[in-house]
Amino acid sequence: MAGGSVEAAKNLLPLALSRPHDAIASARTLLANAPAAVEASIAHQACGIGLRQLGEVTAAVRELRTALRLAEQSGRSEREADVLATLGATLGRAGRSREGLARLDRAVELSRGALTGRVLLRRADVLLVLGRHREALDDLRSAITRLRRSGDQVWEARSRNYRGFIQLALGGARRADADFAVAEKLYAATGQEFEYAEARQNRGLVAYSRGDLPAALRYLDEAGRRFTAVGVVWPDLAIDRCGVLLAAGLAAEALTEMDQAIAAMEAGSGTATKRGELWFAAATAALAAGDPAAAEERAERARRLFSAQRREWWSVRSSMVLLDARYQAGERGEGLLRRVSAVARRLDALGASEASAAHLLAGRLALAAGRSRAADRQLELAGRHSKDAPPIARSSAWLGKALRAEARGDVRGMLAACGRGLDALDEHRLAMGATELRALATGQGAELAGLALRHALRRGDAGRLLTWSERWRATALGVPPVRSSDQHLIAELAALRDVARRVDADPSLEKERRRLERAVRDRTLRAHAGPRRRGVVRFDVAEVVAALGEAVLVELVEVDGALHAVVVRDGRITHHEVGPLAAAALEVERSRFHLRRLAHARPLGGRVDGVAENAARPMGGRGGGGGPSLDVLGARLGDAVLGPALEMVGERAVVLVPPGRLQALPWGLVPGLAERVVNVVPSVAAWLRARRVRPPADRRVVLVLGPGLSAGRTEVMRLAEQYPDATVLADGDATAEKVLRELDGAWIAHIAAHGTFRADSPLFSSLRLDDGPLTVYDFERLRRAPYRMVLSSCDSGLAKPVGADELLGLSSSLIPLGAAGIIASVVPVNDPATAPLMLAVHDNLRAGHSLASAFAAARREARGDPVAEAAARSFVALGA
Repeated sequence: MAGGSVEAAKNLLPLALSRPHDAIASARTLLANAPAAVEASIAHQACGIGLRQLGEVTAAVRELRTALRLAEQSGRSEREADVLATLGATLGRAGRSREGLARLDRAVELSRGALTGRVLLRRADVLLVLGRHREALDDLRSAITRLRRSGDQVWEARSRNYRGFIQLALGGARRADADFAVAEKLYAATGQEFEYAEARQNRGLVAYSRGDLPAALRYLDEAGRRFTAVGVVWPDLAIDRCGVLLAAGLAAEALTEMDQAIAAMEAGSGTATKRGELWFAAATAALAAGDPAAAEERAERARRLFSAQRREWWSVRSSMVLLDARYQAGERGEGLLRRVSAVARRLDALGASEASAAHLLAGRLALAAGRSRAADRQLELAGRHSKDAPPIARSSAWLGKALRAEARGDVRGMLAACGRGLDALDEHRLAMGATELRALATGQGAELAGLALRHALRRGDAGRLLTWSERWRATALGVPPVRSSDQHLIAELAALRDVARRVDADPSLEKERRRLERAVRDRTLRAHAGPRRRGVVRFDVAEVVAALGEAVLVELVEVDGALHAVVVRDGRITHHEVGPLAAAALEVERSRFHLRRLAHARPLGGRVDGVAENAARPMGGRGGGGGPSLDVLGARLGDAVLGPALEMVGERAVVLVPPGRLQALPWGLVPGLAERVVNVVPSVAAWLRARRVRPPADRRVVLVLGPGLSAGRTEVMRLAEQYPDATVLADGDATAEKVLRELDGAWIAHIAAHGTFRADSPLFSSLRLDDGPLTVYDFERLRRAPYRMVLSSCDSGLAKPVGADELLGLSSSLIPLGAAGIIASVVPVNDPATAPLMLAVHDNLRAGHSLASAFAAARREARGDPVAEAAARSFVALGA
């Protein structure tokens, strides 16, 4: 047999990894010509590799056994060694590790030189599957040396790729990235398309380990596109995406990712090793998504598979997820403590990153059982971390230190650990460009902040209660989102507007609308914060006192389900216990219900301030339909939400900082606040930032009228008379691009348009314009929000609480963009009744009032008409 034909056959082997479908087809063509034993062995080996890449492992093993028989017939030891190595690696991946390693050991004995390097790489692969990282690393070091000396670029790249993966598992992110970078260049130079995609995927894992989640998602997206291009479904990609999504706080998305990956594997075929890894990832996702029963069932499936495959590293990790699921389901006691402690020790011995979390859980269980000595030891172990650990891991370690210090009575140490843990989360949060990711990330700090808040309550220290409340609330709004000039994003937003505008008339477009929403959100989540991000500015009580002047600050703080008010007045800080948060939330919903009912009461006609009015006094008296009056509703609301703190307000202006669960509160209903100047803010820090905003030198006024608002037309046209130089966008001119261009940096903007709040996806909350909905994602393209903004539309002030008292919604998005003040509604309003209120607000603004003061005066003018009062009390003034 000519040497050239053997070399031609050998070209099938790298092709099988790069383009498996092409390699299998070419190998079968070669076999159809009845080649000699060596060529036939190579062809069957190529088929086996290609089938393995496509997940058809049983067929792959069959092809490789044929290849081995032919290699033995050829009498060539190097051919036999190469096939033995491929067969051994495939058996290892199929969960038959003992047989696989035996084949690989024999291959090492038969090989020499560069071939030994290739065999050692495949043995390292099986050792990696088994979690025997150190042994695998030793094999790879030897392999790289041999392959580099022989000039074998493809196999050197593979060895570096594997070594990088193991170094990453052992915490060496920098060394891992260096190996992946070299592998990437070698793959590109040799045309290995599939393996180049693997290297990009692994670069994503490095970014993830460093806490750079947007970069990790971008790498994984690119790897996915490249896998698709070569016709390969790669389960490792779904597993890695699951980990990144969980770190980003996107548990529901991670669970969906794993459900889809498992369904795809169960519908087709796949390696036993990957099946177990998919079930393990699905268990962790279910646990994070708050479904401990599903997590326990999936973790048990994974554990059984790993045990059968003798994969201790994976089996122990699965046991930990299973035990954590039982803890989250409510199980406690000595038995669970013993099992968790034993698993924590095994994780330590295996060098698994989950060891710290296991010790933390064991510490919690020991504390609950009154086992102080055991708790101290477990929490000490939980508090260990390296300086190179990702921010989330460091934050978890600081939580362990904080719990240990609290158990020891070391208050100073506990508070210091809480602060350091929140600092680590700030680092994690500030690496992200997307508002949603920053908001979700803060939820990791709930327990750290809770420890400090409980301590402040025990001491009766109102100042510390305020300081720690501010330390972790609404921090995502402290940094503006990344202003994207991504033309793809802009085009997708435009396409989404067009589809959303037409979907009511053509329901078949609903699927396309959902696809575009996913595309917009996915692209935004991948935005990187860039180098401009700064750390969190520390809260300064003295600055707050100076800024308040004669005004009163009331910050509501939730601790263990109870609502507390911290009041700052005349430089004095006091604490007042209000009552159960659940009771306050119930009164908020009652008041919102009655305001909605009044907004849609049967109209009798009439006029207010010269404006046609369709909804004057409803039947049934002051309450509308015989229900409680607005004053009664307001009194109940005030008692439940403010309690004794309301007496501290007096006749003064007030700055209110409610918790996220009470953000939809119509504060104008509360009798003590109905005629006060009230600014509502998500945090004191946000109020201070809004106060610092300077009005633009250009006093531009922008008036926008969306479609379908008859009362809104009267409102906007009357305002145009008040502001003769205003830019008016209406009747087809109120399109997204025109509106955004005019809003940017305006002095006053008034938008009369239908509003929609999306609780399922709050950043798609929108205002309806002539060319479709203007979403929060569109507003985030503004370089600077209008200095003052009035949104006279339904639900424009609503936001969804996420993370640590963060708010995602239409009006909340304008605060970090530079808006000093916003008027928006938290309840659907009666459009005709809103028009005179808005006109009165602008009359007061032109008279020199601040936005909140102008709104308070307008509320007073609405007294006497239940529907007009209901409309006035459905709005809030946000900001400063």
